[in-house]
Amino acid sequence: MSPQARLAAALGVVQILTWGSSYYLMAVLAPAIAADTGWPLPWVVGSLSAGLLVAGFASPLVGRTIARHGGRPVLVAGCLLISSGLMMLALAQNLAVFVAGWALMGAGMAAGLYDPAFATLGRIYGREARRAITLLTLWGGFASTVCWPLSALMLDQFGWRGTAAAYAGLHLAISVPLLLRALPKTPPGAAPHAAPPAELAGCERAAFRIMATIQTLAGLAVTIVAVHLIALLGARGLPLAAAVALGTLIGPSQVGGRLIEMAGGTRHHPVWTLIAATTATAAGLVLLAGSGWPALALILYGAGNGVFSIARGALPMALFGPDRYPRIMGRLARPSLVAQAAAPLVGAGLIALAGAEGTLAVLAGIAATNLALAALLLHRTAPLRAA
Repeated sequence: MSPQARLAAALGVVQILTWGSSYYLMAVLAPAIAADTGWPLPWVVGSLSAGLLVAGFASPLVGRTIARHGGRPVLVAGCLLISSGLMMLALAQNLAVFVAGWALMGAGMAAGLYDPAFATLGRIYGREARRAITLLTLWGGFASTVCWPLSALMLDQFGWRGTAAAYAGLHLAISVPLLLRALPKTPPGAAPHAAPPAELAGCERAAFRIMATIQTLAGLAVTIVAVHLIALLGARGLPLAAAVALGTLIGPSQVGGRLIEMAGGTRHHPVWTLIAATTATAAGLVLLAGSGWPALALILYGAGNGVFSIARGALPMALFGPDRYPRIMGRLARPSLVAQAAAPLVGAGLIALAGAEGTLAVLAGIAATNLALAALLLHRTAPLRAA
């Protein structure tokens, strides 16, 4: 195994635990928490939105810190913050403390999820980071597959408080030691006191704005699907078991899309990865909105979403270079995370106002807009790609 693959594997294990104990946690624990405490379920679920909102506002600072000091201290701090937040959840005796725990976890998510991990790999490998980013997304694609059953098992054995505490312990026992061992103390070329790179200019600014818009719309749509898909399929007449079975197609499809992208290596510019991702996502959601072939629709959607994660990490490196990459990743993450924070409420509002058919039509429109924006980005970045 190459050094890149070993590092990606170590970060991948950490990503599985980080995603599973934060972003995916409420899908399993929220009903049990509401039933045990009497807290309103919307507030329990909405606490994740509070965490994502904190993550969005913290992300630019995270990017600047990685640019100056490398990713090792940032990713370790992210795991420690998530662990501390999980212990707050486990010990919370009122809703205010519970939400405060999620706010602390949000700071950890800003420092510990994909974007800081991508920035860390970019800080270490520069323009050669694309393969490591792809490998990392392959590992991360198993987060829900591993952690949803693990969370359910621990919930049955230890209750929701014990589950939160157990995840906190797993970060201290596995994530932190892995990061300390795998990541270099000082990344190659680190210059903590160097002046910030020059600001974006000309077509770079336009490219950044288009990419930020694409990521924001994608974050909104993906989170609405993640939170409301079963309800949307059920509202269209599918039994619960069939809706759940269809939903399970998304995870393997994400991994399959990433494997196809990895097989292509570096023979194409990452902007074409973005084109492929938005095309597949748009095809899937348009097909789903049209009431036909839901299995094929979700396979296409999942594959597109999986490949999009690679494009999100690789394209900024290709367009803006390694010196500005960590800062760019932090700036791009903010609007996407804020959109994800708002998505559960936006999705619920859409379902109430427009029903399942109207909501799926809106999601298809968002995906089609992103495909058009990706095509515009392909045109606008021609000078950058030729440089």
